[in-house]
Amino acid sequence: MSTAHGQAPTAAGRNKRRLQLVVGFTSVYLIAEVVGGIVTKSLALLADAGHMLTDVGGLVLALIAIRLAERPATPQRTFGYYRIEILAALTNAVVLIVISLYILYEAYQRFRNPPEVASGGMLVVAGIGLVVNLAGMFLLRGSSAESLNMKGAYFEVLSDMITSVGVMVAGVIMLTTGWYYADPIISAGIGLFILPRTWKLLHEAVGVLLEGTPADVDLAAVRATIAAVPDVVGVHDLHVWSLTSGTNALSVHVVAADGAAYGAVLAAIQAGVTSGHKIAHLTVQVEPPEWETGETHL
Repeated sequence: MSTAHGQAPTAAGRNKRRLQLVVGFTSVYLIAEVVGGIVTKSLALLADAGHMLTDVGGLVLALIAIRLAERPATPQRTFGYYRIEILAALTNAVVLIVISLYILYEAYQRFRNPPEVASGGMLVVAGIGLVVNLAGMFLLRGSSAESLNMKGAYFEVLSDMITSVGVMVAGVIMLTTGWYYADPIISAGIGLFILPRTWKLLHEAVGVLLEGTPADVDLAAVRATIAAVPDVVGVHDLHVWSLTSGTNALSVHVVAADGAAYGAVLAAIQAGVTSGHKIAHLTVQVEPPEWETGETHL
């Protein structure tokens, strides 16, 4: 049996500095939004500040998850703390879904009785928020494709950016027309925009926790790569799963021909799998032909 692995930095860990900057930016804006909401007596800004508070909490959670995931493996947790990042992404997804549903509920309440809003001050504060959130999106966009944890953080900032745009559009309409129904209508649009994207994040996080085959790995192609190795006459009990985003693991049993050099077979499998597929952790059990039994797994 051969195992190739190591406690490598996660995809999210490689982008930790960017996330720290975004947490700093959004925290400062959160304070500014609370102050602006109080000064302008804008309920919309104060409500958005509550939304921003949960988002800052989500970003901090993502950052804590990265730091915990960097801790070394222990005898009790031999794979380390990689899954902490997935749990953080799952938590962020659940929180964002709850926020989206609350936005829809609040939009319904305001549509029944739209409050008067100090639109001018609201526009200024929302404009600052838009700049802050665009900067955060720029910092996190690339890394969001590499890690579910970073994708969760990116969606937090994206939802804030959309909210800022919505607040600005509503502010312009209310400032120029006095039509206060703009606020609940745009708020409902924001909630409906966030929900499907967050649901996809939730689905991906649950898929990792259920140890499903990673989307970036073609299991049939992996099997073919192993089966094509000289002296390999059978492949069974093949499993591929994610420890965390960008860190995939594989275990497999292979049947070697009589007289095969097991060391050469192992080396060829390891080289073929790690070079041709997105798999970082590889465990192979090589068996003689007489050991092969009925397969309980694919």
